[in-house]
Order: sequence, then C-alpha cells, then structure tokens
Amino acid sequence: MALSGLGSALLLSSALLLALSGLCTARSDAPRGVAVGFVFDPKAKCEPPCKHAGVCIRNNTCYCAKGYEGESCQYANCYPKCKNGGACLRPGKCRCPPGFGGRYCHKVTCQGGCWNGGECIALNGVAKCNCPSSWTGSKCQEAICPQGCRNGGVCVAPGICSCPEGWLGGACHTAVCSQPCLNGGKCISPDKCRCRPPYSGPRCEERNKSH
Repeated sequence: MALSGLGSALLLSSALLLALSGLCTARSDAPRGVAVGFVFDPKAKCEPPCKHAGVCIRNNTCYCAKGYEGESCQYANCYPKCKNGGACLRPGKCRCPPGFGGRYCHKVTCQGGCWNGGECIALNGVAKCNCPSSWTGSKCQEAICPQGCRNGGVCVAPGICSCPEGWLGGACHTAVCSQPCLNGGKCISPDKCRCRPPYSGPRCEERNKSH
C-alpha cells in the first residue's frame, strides 16, 4: 500500500476510534453500536456521502457520529426525544411547536401568559390557560359577573360592574335622577321619573287638575 494510502487509512481509523470511544462514554440512553463483527474498509464509497462527520466503513454503509442517525447520518436525534410534536434540529436541540418550550419541548407556554391566577396547560396538544372560576378569556383577562351588568355596564372584577353615568347598583340596574322624584314618583332611567297619579312633570311636581 502506498504511504499516502496508509496515512489516509490511519487517519480514518483514528477518526473511527474517536467516534467509537465517544459512543462508549455516552449516556446510557444514547444509541449503541455493534461490538462484534465490525469491518472497516478504507476504500469504501458511500453514495450519498456520509453527513455530519459520519464515516464510510463499507460501501454505502455509514458509521454515524454521536447524535446522528439514518442511512447517510442525515437525521439528528435528541435524547430524551422531543416531546409534544417537537422536531430534532441537531443533537440536543428541538424545534418546538407553538405553545411549547424548553430544551425538549416539555414545557407548556401560553403566549402572553395567563393572568389573574390562570394556569397554562396542554389540552389535546394545544396550550391554553385554565382560568379560576371568576375569570375567563384566552388569558383569563375577562372577569365574570354572575349577576350580569345591565344598561351598558362593564364587568371589571369578579362580581363588580363599572356602570355608566346615570346608573348604580351591583348590576347597574338602579337609575339615578340628579333631582329626586316627588310625590311618590320613581326614577326609572337617568333623570326620568315615572309619576303616580294625579302627578306629572319632570319631577312629578305638578298635580293634574280634575275636570
């Protein structure tokens, strides 16, 4: 064998030994090589060529570096495996789908977070906020008023309505008249009285004359 051929073979053999030694010192969950029947041909050709530092040990047979697999070592593998539909980009690095994060896509993440004590959970593979009983909405941002908010009122906190001008009460159900209704009249909407007979007028201040 020519000196250059011998040097090339020694170089490949050294690279292969390094790969094998790296494999032997790998964690227990890493892929294991075959310990017996190993044959290395320095003249072997692999088509397509071995990728990611893989070594062509026989014709069209690649020995893959740690962290890669496939016929030509074209696929990265992750240990532990990527969870929740994540894809392994390179050894130990997962690309996570929306709603998941962490090195192995094992953490559930809700975009924008969950407010008001909500908890981010995975439901049927989708990240969503699990809200306390008094809150709702995609981020638990909407308060719940069991009594409802009437007359244009807005629920701003659990059980608390913010009422427009002219209305009061827990459900914005009580009208406000800037001047009280007289003679038994009742305020039925902002500054509007419903009068009892025989009274009339804006404040029920006028007594109707009988004919």
